[in-house]
Amino acid sequence: MTWFRILGSVALVSLTATAAWAGDKTLLEACFSPAALAAVPGEETITKGNRSFDAQIKITGFTPASPVPDALRGAIRRVNLPPGEKAIALTFDLCEQRGEVAGYDGRIFDYLRQQGVKATFFAGGKWMVSHQQRTAQLLADPLFEIGNHTETHANLRLLQPAAVNQQVLAPQKAYEDARGRFGAQQCVASSAPDSMSRIPVQPTLFRFPYGACNDASMKAVNDAGMLAIQWDVATGDPDPHVSAARIAQAMVNEAKPGSIIVNHANGRGWHTAEALAIAIPKLKAKGYKFVTVSELMTMGKPVITSECYDRKPGDTNRYDFLSALQHPLNSNAQNSTAKISSDKNGATAAVSPPSKSKTAKSAPQKPQATDH
Repeated sequence: MTWFRILGSVALVSLTATAAWAGDKTLLEACFSPAALAAVPGEETITKGNRSFDAQIKITGFTPASPVPDALRGAIRRVNLPPGEKAIALTFDLCEQRGEVAGYDGRIFDYLRQQGVKATFFAGGKWMVSHQQRTAQLLADPLFEIGNHTETHANLRLLQPAAVNQQVLAPQKAYEDARGRFGAQQCVASSAPDSMSRIPVQPTLFRFPYGACNDASMKAVNDAGMLAIQWDVATGDPDPHVSAARIAQAMVNEAKPGSIIVNHANGRGWHTAEALAIAIPKLKAKGYKFVTVSELMTMGKPVITSECYDRKPGDTNRYDFLSALQHPLNSNAQNSTAKISSDKNGATAAVSPPSKSKTAKSAPQKPQATDH
């Protein structure tokens, strides 16, 4: 009982959020036909060179939620559950950088709905702006919840404080705007009177791009009222060379009670849809039930680390150098005079945008096995 008292106000927010996904499909069915929800061939394709949604999201006047209590600060990798409880959380990243419009892999959503499987989607602020109809569907669906995945999938370890603040708060504002637009629709007015109250006002969960953080960025996230959600099972699905069988094998063999599994649903999970059709029946046969991250948090004690990583401490440090070599993900928000500095974990806190040298131009942008 002591642990549940420690959860305090953040747990209460999570419990409130859970109520939205524990309800029925009245709101979803009132606003969206089966055809509107269904996958559209080609919608998963990422369009490079499309800058239609590159404008920075305005966060002036936005008020974040209350800060996270000390006991819940840090990187939450999984949840230790009571003996005999077999629950896991499937999570999917919906990230989108500047200079592109990422995809929406409708096959994933179709299959999860068909199977009645709950999931948590970490959406970028820019992705929510460029996918407004799909975002509204996620808001309305009782199976799903939305978390924050920064504005443009920037490596927060490389940014100045003002740019970190923009990346962290912009998705909160994009979500708030999406919720407001959805709530104003006639289909919502004709639904149950309390239907919108079941949809959280702001996301309470956050995922760091690349699984990389430092003290300053963690503080910014927790101060904005969000729990930092990592994972303990990474399938490697952003790598197009990883087959559906291997992705499914990672889920089935590595998951244990309280696991948080990371995949992608924005067109960068190349074989994820096929893998789910293999893994979910096997996991169900093992006795696992699927819950949202918010629900999982209420079922046991979170495992929290001070450092963010993929499989072992330090393994996401490489993204500092890859980001600087290839392109600054949030160049218009960075201070161009910033100097590189390090925190106690060896993570860079800020970096100057790389010069446009021939070396930088010719550096191949190979698919990364970890593109969270």
